[in-house]
Amino acid sequence: MEIQDSPKNINSKSLETNRTRTFEKQGEVSKLRSSDHNEEEKEKPDRKPPSSGSSEMAMRTPTLVEPPTNPSWFTPKRLRALRCLSQVPVFTPPCVYELRFRFWKTRDAIGLLLIIFCVINMLNYVDRGAIASNGVNGSREVCNASGVCTSGTGIQGNFDLNNFEDGVLSSAFMVGLLIASPIFASLAKSINPFRLIGVGLSVWTLATAGCGVSFSFSSIATCRMLVGVGEASFISLAAPFIDDNAPVAQKTVWLAMFYMCIPTGVALGYVYGGFVGNHFNWRYAFWGEALLMFPFAVLGFVMKPLQLKGFTPVGSKKATSVVTADAVSEVSNMNGSTVGDEDLSHQPDNKASKSSNASGVWFQFSRFLEDMKALHSDKVYVINVLGYVAYNFVIGAYSYWGPKAGYNIYHMESADMMFGGITILCGLLGTLAGGFILDRMSATISNAFKLLSGATFLGAVACFIAFCTRSLYGFIVLFSVGELLVFATQAPVNFVCLHCVKPSLRPLSMAMSTVSIHIFGDVPSSPLVGVLQVRTFPAPF
Repeated sequence: MEIQDSPKNINSKSLETNRTRTFEKQGEVSKLRSSDHNEEEKEKPDRKPPSSGSSEMAMRTPTLVEPPTNPSWFTPKRLRALRCLSQVPVFTPPCVYELRFRFWKTRDAIGLLLIIFCVINMLNYVDRGAIASNGVNGSREVCNASGVCTSGTGIQGNFDLNNFEDGVLSSAFMVGLLIASPIFASLAKSINPFRLIGVGLSVWTLATAGCGVSFSFSSIATCRMLVGVGEASFISLAAPFIDDNAPVAQKTVWLAMFYMCIPTGVALGYVYGGFVGNHFNWRYAFWGEALLMFPFAVLGFVMKPLQLKGFTPVGSKKATSVVTADAVSEVSNMNGSTVGDEDLSHQPDNKASKSSNASGVWFQFSRFLEDMKALHSDKVYVINVLGYVAYNFVIGAYSYWGPKAGYNIYHMESADMMFGGITILCGLLGTLAGGFILDRMSATISNAFKLLSGATFLGAVACFIAFCTRSLYGFIVLFSVGELLVFATQAPVNFVCLHCVKPSLRPLSMAMSTVSIHIFGDVPSSPLVGVLQVRTFPAPF
């Protein structure tokens, strides 16, 4: 005969079952927490590890479980990622996403991404230095008074370019940069930034390889225009990300590490172009650059999305709803009537899609105009960019014509190697020193302007005296001092661009700063100096 349990017995059994499940869950969470804080326990040797008796007591009395030092760290995503580590096999689709999430939040991963940005930036400017080197750029055919001619070399010799056309090649990338920079900065609000970088670097890789197979001035000039798209894809996104994730006391130093790749890349380009052009052929220099950039172009399509401060997460419902609501309000304001969801549902699908696409495009364009107006109304930003334009005008002329001037004035046998070596050393030390000094001064906009004005003035004086001296050794010493001071401005000037505007405008701020310094700075300086040289000295330089 079966004895039925009384309600009291049933309740007691259910309570015991619930307690057992609660203890099991709490035990699992405590194990996850203890595994996550192993590193913290190692860093504190004076803390004794919990004994087996204490763990049993914690299992029996859940209220005695010691809370973690930083409870907010244990979000559901992180706990799921830790559970994935105990699964076999680990690399199931849900676990892959969780582990990628955990990896990109670590400091090592952020440092790795900084290195990736630095290498991409350096390769971009290696290309800029290579096309200006004597090995790749070359010289035209020269005939003396007796009729003996020396055959031309490099790009200038193969395509018989004059100095103006030769200067245009160094500036043609600006066309792609000017068109693509605002587009990439605006699309970053709604599209994964890494995908945009992947697209831009793919265009850069194909365009650089195309330079190696060019057959005329027009073909190589077209490829050089497309090269600017690659720079536009990441130059406006890398700096805001570095600023968001760098340690508070080292933000300017991290920016300096990124921007020191500019002078270092140009200098390496001199050496690389001179070596490849003299020992092989100038076309191999471009093919080598394309081969080195190809892995980073692929990486842009597979890396996890970035999240910048001041932006709604890409693909979130909030971002979609905000954009849709703003676009609908724009349409309703233009038509003088309100368009509701019910009204849109009764319209034909083709008309609704066309109106939504048109409203979305109009909204993006109007938002871009508002952002541009906000940038131009910021006096600090405008003054900073104007000074940066003047700085790059001089640097652009030097970087392109400097090796040629050194070869002709001081009769250097290896001008590319000399200028490249000086610029590499001074670019590394000067840029890092500028970021370190600004961090030590307390990184503020006012201190950044003080450092900019002092370093620029003293550096310009040293470089001017260097080109006036007749001694080669005196030139090297003075020019090195001038470059150290001039390159110390790289991190502070970009620090001002990032911190004088609100966070959501930082990508556009960096994009327009880059466009301005090129279109008014180093881009026109090379052809203008070439025209000045042709009119002043008709013979080839």
